Amino acid sequence: MTDIFDRITLASTRFLPLLARLTFAAVLLRYFWGSALTKLDGLFTPSLGAYAQIFPRQMEAAGYDVSQFGAFHWLVVMGGTYAEFILPALIVVGLFTRLAALGMIGFTVVQSLTDIIGHKADAVTVGAWFDRASDALIMDQRTFWVFVFITLVGMGGGMFSLDSALKSRLTRKGYAPESAV
Repeated sequence: MTDIFDRITLASTRFLPLLARLTFAAVLLRYFWGSALTKLDGLFTPSLGAYAQIFPRQMEAAGYDVSQFGAFHWLVVMGGTYAEFILPALIVVGLFTRLAALGMIGFTVVQSLTDIIGHKADAVTVGAWFDRASDALIMDQRTFWVFVFITLVGMGGGMFSLDSALKSRLTRKGYAPESAV
């Protein structure tokens, strides 16, 4: 019986990272890219909506006048916007997967806190764990997102990833030990 479970463990170790990346691509890639597109009026020009999404209370206090915001706010908005493009792309192709997944965990936490505190999400939107309902946008759905990211942080990009190809190439050339990921 242990032989069967050993095979399942081996198969899981090989396939879970790839399945996590494919699941992310199928479920969340277009979500993040679509969100990022709403935040740009030009390559380096954030939209009014970007400031309103990321700094909701400050925008309201400023009367939605972006000229009252400084370089710090611009950097945060642009950094967050480009993170929504770059980190998902890295996960899908499996390049620097662990770092990209860590970045997405941070992004998801900040996004959730902004929704809860900044946008004052209601109790139904926030939801609760262990409550029989599995459809809350924040506590339920984003917990599953983070679970996928944790899988990638722990296991890397897996097969058919650029990480794997890079590791294989570096190992052949003697630049990386066999155990490096």
